[in-house]
Amino acid sequence: MPHAPFTRIDTGLLARIGAERLWIEPLGASAIRVRATHNAALDPDLPSGLLDPLPPAPDAETVIDGDTAHVTNGPLRATLRRVTQGLHARIEIAFHDTATGEVLLEEEMPHILYPDAREFTAEEGPLWRIETCFAARDGERFYGMGQHQHGKLDQKGCVIDLVQMNTEVVVPFLVSSRGYGLIWNAPGTGRVELAANRTRWVLDASPQLDYVVIAGAQPADILRGYAELTGHPPMMPDWAMGFWQCKLRYSTQQEVLDIAREHTRRGLPIDCLVIDFFNWTRGGEWKLNPRDFPDPAAMVRELRAMGITPMVSIWPTVNANAENFAEMRDAGFLIRHRRGVEASSIFVDANSDGRVPLSFYDATSPEARAYHWARVQEGYARHGFRAFWLDANEPEYYPTHPDNLRYHAGEGRAVTNAYPLLHQQGYAEHMAAAGIDDGVLLSRSAWLGTQRHPVVVWSGDVHSTFPDLARQIRAGLNMAMSGIPWWTTDIGGFKGGDIRDPAFHELLVRWFQYAVFCPVFRLHGFRQDSAGDPRTGREFLFGGADNEIWSFGPEVEALLASCLHLRERLRPYVRAQMRTTHETGLPPMRPLLLEFPDDPQAATIEDQFMFGPDLLVAPVLEPGATTRRLYLPAGAHWRNAWTGEALAGGTWTDCPAPLSQIPVFIRDGASVSLVPPAA
Repeated sequence: MPHAPFTRIDTGLLARIGAERLWIEPLGASAIRVRATHNAALDPDLPSGLLDPLPPAPDAETVIDGDTAHVTNGPLRATLRRVTQGLHARIEIAFHDTATGEVLLEEEMPHILYPDAREFTAEEGPLWRIETCFAARDGERFYGMGQHQHGKLDQKGCVIDLVQMNTEVVVPFLVSSRGYGLIWNAPGTGRVELAANRTRWVLDASPQLDYVVIAGAQPADILRGYAELTGHPPMMPDWAMGFWQCKLRYSTQQEVLDIAREHTRRGLPIDCLVIDFFNWTRGGEWKLNPRDFPDPAAMVRELRAMGITPMVSIWPTVNANAENFAEMRDAGFLIRHRRGVEASSIFVDANSDGRVPLSFYDATSPEARAYHWARVQEGYARHGFRAFWLDANEPEYYPTHPDNLRYHAGEGRAVTNAYPLLHQQGYAEHMAAAGIDDGVLLSRSAWLGTQRHPVVVWSGDVHSTFPDLARQIRAGLNMAMSGIPWWTTDIGGFKGGDIRDPAFHELLVRWFQYAVFCPVFRLHGFRQDSAGDPRTGREFLFGGADNEIWSFGPEVEALLASCLHLRERLRPYVRAQMRTTHETGLPPMRPLLLEFPDDPQAATIEDQFMFGPDLLVAPVLEPGATTRRLYLPAGAHWRNAWTGEALAGGTWTDCPAPLSQIPVFIRDGASVSLVPPAA
């Protein structure tokens, strides 16, 4: 009797040919999951970005007809066929729109023998180098994939490394213009090639292949499906919707309080004041230095009395000279190394001479996460802190050799990209257990599912230039299309920016104007001062120049203060958008294509965005510009937020953009207003 390739299991099926086992499972209302391995079984402990348990698909249907099988789930159908090509039989997969029969996505079979649509090449032990190829389609556009600094919104034609790094955030979920999304549920390193001739996903070393296809008539449907499978964002605390003040770095309790008091004295809105790194004794001891912060509980109480939530930076690094280094090493709570010195990085640290070896605690271990939180509770949370800055949590090991890392969860190449999610999960779970219900985590990295925790992701250590500002527009919009709605940047950029330079002042004003309409409104930077100590803004241990809105002269202060007051007036609108995000998964900051999917021109616009459904924002991205050419999408009528001028949709316009003003248009019928009320 010939081998039957397909077997029904639950609501899906198992396919077997040779060494390959292939599981097809319908999920939720519109998704189908594909898992494959050449091992005897799937690894159940491999980190996953999907919810547990996953939403069922009660209306799904599986039909097996000899060498063909179909799994149908709402608008999506997966068709599997046993084919004989070359020297052996294979199984090929295609995904169709149930209603039209149109192919949404299909594997690309080998031209002759290689590469197979699912190519497994043996690595060490149960690990495989895995390639998966899909057919390319002319005109297809790709959005999402996390945050990258290539400066593109549509990523067709890009090669994207799947390796977490500072400014490069791996959230392997893409949205296609052809009506599907793909979740690459693999925590290992690799790359994706979104080429003209094929789309190729590569895993460097993994026990299995795991991806999910989501169908949706519109991009918003796909994002809702993603939230159904990976989690909805919580409701953002009200304090996090206002202005966050930060610099590198406030080094003492007195300095923190002086800045807060000055904000209050000047009548400037402020909701969060951030204490950056080196606030600690040594890295890995996770406690404030009592010399610099002699009474942190009193500091927190005074800040809260002023309506300010303090946030404190905590790194996952452990100094080799820390009091608890040996304890963590012996307990297996540190990321281990397969060769060479037992250190993940050599960098500067507080209360240390020169550079020192640093390790990272192993966030893939539940026991290590509990140990870490116990230290954070004793060193920070017991003083009243409930907002934590999780910096350097890619983890930022150097050199970037993931194959040298060994985690509790497995070999570095197989699991390292999930580190940020598991680090965030540890905080979120322990904060909830401690009764901290309005806490927020600021994170430099993310992965699939990060959004289900109270995490704000920021774009990392970008430069203080207009081109970098322009890149952040695209980076933020792709994060929104990756299901990560809480996102921000360092206003003014992190690296560079002389507080006395008029050119930097212009950039800072334009960046502030843009940031008013970001999900989180946060100033940060490592500033220089041409008239000050030459170490300022150049040596981390010495710190940066002043970075408060009054640090740049009275004319700049007036412009920046107007941005702070504008954000305050927008708070009811921001709150409404965060409620929508919590309930639906749709982001507050949206590319035009998300809000206007039926306007082909909207899909080509990369330097404008919608803030919620009613505000169209066109940041000024060139120095010296006093006008801004922008597109008003079809399907709505528009009015200039500042002048009230009415314009039709589907048109281009040259909008005035003096230094005091960012072009913003309000959708006809919206009740929101940006103009301050008459005195």
